[in-house]
Amino acid sequence: MNFFQQRKRKKFLAELKTRRHAEDDLLSPALRLRFDGVIKLLAEAPAEDIDAAMKRAQAEYEALPLPKRGKLFGILDILVVVGCVAFGLRGLFFQPFRIPTGSMQPTLFGHHYQQKADNANWGFDKLPGVFHRLCFGSSRAYVENHNPIGDLQMAEGRPGMIFDYSDVFINGKRYHLPGNMRQVYDYAGIERLANGAVPEEAICDGYMTAGDHLFVERVSMYLSPPERGDIIVFNTEGLTVDNVPLMSSGGYYYVKRLAALPGDTVKIVDDQLYVRPAGMDGFRKIQELDKRFEKIYSMRGGYHGHLSNMGEQPFASGVEYTVPADNYLMLGDNSKFSMDSRYFGTVPRKNLVGRAWIVFYPFTRRIGSVDRENTLDVPTGDSGTASFPVMGLQ
Repeated sequence: MNFFQQRKRKKFLAELKTRRHAEDDLLSPALRLRFDGVIKLLAEAPAEDIDAAMKRAQAEYEALPLPKRGKLFGILDILVVVGCVAFGLRGLFFQPFRIPTGSMQPTLFGHHYQQKADNANWGFDKLPGVFHRLCFGSSRAYVENHNPIGDLQMAEGRPGMIFDYSDVFINGKRYHLPGNMRQVYDYAGIERLANGAVPEEAICDGYMTAGDHLFVERVSMYLSPPERGDIIVFNTEGLTVDNVPLMSSGGYYYVKRLAALPGDTVKIVDDQLYVRPAGMDGFRKIQELDKRFEKIYSMRGGYHGHLSNMGEQPFASGVEYTVPADNYLMLGDNSKFSMDSRYFGTVPRKNLVGRAWIVFYPFTRRIGSVDRENTLDVPTGDSGTASFPVMGLQ
């Protein structure tokens, strides 16, 4: 048997064995025996009969009633395996999350409305609508002026890939707007319209924009403990507000900033969070303990400190409170509209999922490493709604 005959037999044997392994769970016992016989025939053929054995093995292989498998199937098979490995890695190391609410604004944005003229992102309102959806996750929200408004009605519309949609009927004209009824009610000023107020130009002229999508890194918390100032995703199992499970009303996953560690004593007085770290004397302002809190107390760019006298927990009203062992105090950066530890108490270590790592969508100034951006140099002002930015800039 020459070199080329040996090489051809080896290649054909490898093909047969690979196919036999791939089809094993689909073959009947009788068909398995036939397939094994083809492999044995080729593998044990004497050197002087290799050409005849190759021809016979090829004929018997083609006669087997096997499912037809083209090249496309092989490619798809590889993709399935790669996908399974990728999802396995995701579950072990990285996990994607979508921010639905504004509780961490302006560090992380949830679904929010922005006036057309008030967005600082490159290309915003300069690209065709389809690119707005792809790049910024934004959908147009425009209602022309109606003066006077004789008839005003709202109705929940259909769900979409990014947003729910709602219908507003003004003087018999229908507007199909992005957002659920509460969101549209807020950004279109339905309450003002119902009371007879009509803007000089459009009732609303902007975009509803998707919340930030980010990867959460799950490994480092097992190598080093959570630190004050980290932005953490955690699940809400066992957490309650007014004896109602938080999971049933607020969702399974939350994202907040870790403000106090086990053993810390805390209190909020005049919208300032004070912490006495375990083993130390005297309270200190939270921003003195971790510089990441400085922007939260800058009163610029949408930040407004940690508001006191909110929620049910005693520390929010100035009462000293010591964080239990294996628990963490979690507060939202958008303190005015954040359901956080002021309401549901501290979060057990077992609930922590991982550290917020990278924002990968939509393409805004926040894309990239979480919490790296400095405060925008604009006054915080006063926000009247929970889901939308204090000012128009992203």
